[in-house]
Amino acid sequence: MNKNWNWLHKNWPNFTYDKEVIEPLELFFSKNTGLVLGAIKHIEGVAKNNLLVEILSEEALKTSEIEGEVLNRESVQSSIKKNLGFATDKKKIAPAEFGISEMMVDLYHHFHKPLSHNQLFEWHKMLTNGRRDLTDIGKYRTHEDPMQVVSGRLDKPTIHFEAPPSEYVPIEMEKFITWFHKVHHPEYTQLMPLAKASITHLYFVCIHPFEDGNGRIARALAEKSIAISSKQPNLITLSHTIEAHKKKYYSALEDNNVMLEVTDWVQYFSKTIIEAQKNTLKRVDFIIEKTKFLDRHSHQLNERQHKVIVKIFEVGHQGFIGGLSADNYTKIAKISASTATRDLKDLIDKEVLIKTGTLKSTRYFLNIKNF
Repeated sequence: MNKNWNWLHKNWPNFTYDKEVIEPLELFFSKNTGLVLGAIKHIEGVAKNNLLVEILSEEALKTSEIEGEVLNRESVQSSIKKNLGFATDKKKIAPAEFGISEMMVDLYHHFHKPLSHNQLFEWHKMLTNGRRDLTDIGKYRTHEDPMQVVSGRLDKPTIHFEAPPSEYVPIEMEKFITWFHKVHHPEYTQLMPLAKASITHLYFVCIHPFEDGNGRIARALAEKSIAISSKQPNLITLSHTIEAHKKKYYSALEDNNVMLEVTDWVQYFSKTIIEAQKNTLKRVDFIIEKTKFLDRHSHQLNERQHKVIVKIFEVGHQGFIGGLSADNYTKIAKISASTATRDLKDLIDKEVLIKTGTLKSTRYFLNIKNF
């Protein structure tokens, strides 16, 4: 066993970091929190519900993708809507999609609920819904084998981390929950919000208390921490942001599992949270612009054009990768190529779309700010 794992240090789990390095990020986070909350207040009704479904669905999908599990987007969205009470259809949803969706909605609704062993057990049950390959579901791991994070060949694995033995886990988790309550008490001022969320994630994942699902629960706990600090349900795309640079995330974790001085980790994770806030602001701005756009152009569109424009909006603020092609238009509207050409020219003339490229490289984009 590597004798340098952080949980073997005599000062474990007293993590330290350079507050002067993180302070500018904390100030930026505080400013952005106000901007996000203020922007969301400008969205009402169906648009606000759609934003909630979009962000929770994206987080459910991306926190799973980080662990190499690809879920069905439509099933996740349907499940999120059901769990939020926005839909009552009888469509059957696979256990994996339903479980992660249930956890994300529970996190959103009950962010203020005091953390407990039972809450973690319930989240684990949700995450492992339908699993038959695990011994310990809804409880901490009990196996005698070392809990290791490995990669490479089976006969010559690379060990990236080894967590405390299973017999230590109940005690370590009692300490973790006590620490979590302490640092999130309203009168506790020694840790600022970004540091709390960053260390929450690292501390939990270093204990690795469950047989599987530790990364997803660690990210959920970081989001719970952010929500408690903000005194509002969390609506930032943390997992989406992490997944976009997944190698950097795993590298940062590995670089900080042998020490208790974790300035590098707190700096990395704080920047990730701020980037996630910016992503949410882009989504909110997009929804506001979308409403204005449809109010401005809906009366100019025929049924086919309206169907395609709505489909583009459904894709989200990042749009079709590389733009909308004539072939895309033909398939979405279910029409001939010649009709698609006429429709697209009409949309260009009405300044609904912007055209780039020529011939087979021609692409179309919504004529909307920052799209």
